[in-house]
Amino acid sequence: MALRFTLRQLEYFVAVGEEGSIALASERVNVSSPSISIALSRLEAEFGLTLFLRRHAHGLALTQAGQQFMIQAKQLLRDAEGLGYLAGDISNNVQGPLSVGCLLTFAQLVVPGLRRQFESRYPDVTLRQRELHQSEIYTQLRRAEIDVALTYDLDIPQGIEFLPLLELPPYIMVGQDHPLAHLSQVRVDQLQDHPMVLLDLPLSRDYFLSFFSDIGLVPKIAERTRDMAVVRSLVANGFGYGIAAAGPESDKAPDGRPLRFIPLTGKVRPMKLGIAMMEGAATALTISAFIAHCRDHVTAEKMPGLILRPTSTP
Repeated sequence: MALRFTLRQLEYFVAVGEEGSIALASERVNVSSPSISIALSRLEAEFGLTLFLRRHAHGLALTQAGQQFMIQAKQLLRDAEGLGYLAGDISNNVQGPLSVGCLLTFAQLVVPGLRRQFESRYPDVTLRQRELHQSEIYTQLRRAEIDVALTYDLDIPQGIEFLPLLELPPYIMVGQDHPLAHLSQVRVDQLQDHPMVLLDLPLSRDYFLSFFSDIGLVPKIAERTRDMAVVRSLVANGFGYGIAAAGPESDKAPDGRPLRFIPLTGKVRPMKLGIAMMEGAATALTISAFIAHCRDHVTAEKMPGLILRPTSTP
């Protein structure tokens, strides 16, 4: 029997099934909503199945047949991706698709330059990037929606391998008029009486707050935001101090106001930036080439887009 469907149609189907919306799937795969609708209609016509329940107020939901179809569609897409890796391994040529996730807090600073260098070196690789929170990275690795991810060593679950690239000591950032701005280094207990602007993301939040709980203190959280750029602007405008591990080269907030960066001392574990992947994934030639590329380019001397802040002296 001749197959009258494409892998691209299956990709759109999976995206809609996981997002529950054609509009959200359109953003995810960067294809227009009408194109996705046409692909779904053709799949349903080809197989004679109703794959989705159309609910005007609540988006789309998979039917029972759609749920079974989803399982097989994902497997087909994984197998197709595996063929790309196999072809590269057989020919000893780095080629095929590569899906790279990156932690949202530094994706805009690291991935574009790193990606451009990699694609210039390996023009036969089609690289796609996704900006994700830490928990989303683990989920998409398990679902084989991404191959590797650049992230921190925060709560790495079983079955996922983490290869460290760079150690990032934490520091505080304050505005020029902050009472601590004149110091060359700051202990955690010295922050106790000052308001804090917290980067309120899962795992990152827990990491920063652990500095205080480990010595029996509770910080005075004045502001919370899920955007590091907002943290920097609030800090520069005097709403409190912030804590980070790495940041853009600029010593100014997005609104142009100046910032000071001060090493944080005491029992504060440095974060490690590295590559997360499913165990055994590095055997694929394209993935191993990307790992080698990251090891070469993500270093303290030439970390793309980021600058490591001065560390404290003993």
